[in-house]
Amino acid sequence: MKRVMSALVSVFAMLCMAVTSPLVMAKPAKTLPQVSVQLWSVKEDLAKDVDGTLTKLAELGFAGVEFAGEFGKYADNPEALKQKMDALGLTGSGAHVSFEQLNSDNIKQTVAFYRTLGVSYLIIGWDERAWDEKRIDEVVTLLNQAAEDLKAYDMQVGFHNHDHEFNTYQNATFWDYIARNTQGSVIMQQDVGWTTYAGKDPVEYVKRYPGRTQTTHYKVVAKDKYPDLVPLIGEGATDWPALVSANIEVGGTHWLVVEQEENPEGLTRMQAVEKSYQALLTFLQQYQK
Repeated sequence: MKRVMSALVSVFAMLCMAVTSPLVMAKPAKTLPQVSVQLWSVKEDLAKDVDGTLTKLAELGFAGVEFAGEFGKYADNPEALKQKMDALGLTGSGAHVSFEQLNSDNIKQTVAFYRTLGVSYLIIGWDERAWDEKRIDEVVTLLNQAAEDLKAYDMQVGFHNHDHEFNTYQNATFWDYIARNTQGSVIMQQDVGWTTYAGKDPVEYVKRYPGRTQTTHYKVVAKDKYPDLVPLIGEGATDWPALVSANIEVGGTHWLVVEQEENPEGLTRMQAVEKSYQALLTFLQQYQK
């Protein structure tokens, strides 16, 4: 009997240890987004030396690049560009395109080019109809059509904001209207710099549309409105730690895209990109603690 009781006590003890073990109690670790750079940031460097610019970005530590239409010597040879990217360890995190590139006459060519580069996300980078009350529905229709057309290629379309999309429309904003009237597969690629510039909270908009921020631009917009603001990630009114957390926990974000449109005084564009990148890495490290 004593042996039986002793065995039962041992089993009970092991069960208690299993229940209270940190390995059991710990929550599954969230997968961190990868960091890429929007090539518009270094477009002058890219136009002069594609290989050298990509090499420098890879050396800085970027995992990927987002294309913006400048391919230099590779404009007609995506296969060679992909080979170069592979050699540098760079992934195509996405590309900014126009609706024209996705219409029935051009979509096959566009898809073939970007699939060769390993790109899955095709983002509409700018369309003035997106803040026009009379034409906003054209944008919605085109996004939904592109979403359907791209499914066959296992690709997604998305839309990128500037400040105008956050103008008031139907008791919300044009951005809200686009999000609420497009398929869930349409990526809402929030540019947090422009969102903040427009006086809105980018964290709120990530949370408002869960799972639709697969890729997002991190930057600071100063322009003439905030002449004393240093245009580097980490500066300005954006709550950067909260934003990183929202992207990871709510947004379904796969790529954080560094974009640098302005240079702080005394820095080259590449130097500014590096400073913003290092600041973003710090916020990602803080999230993990």
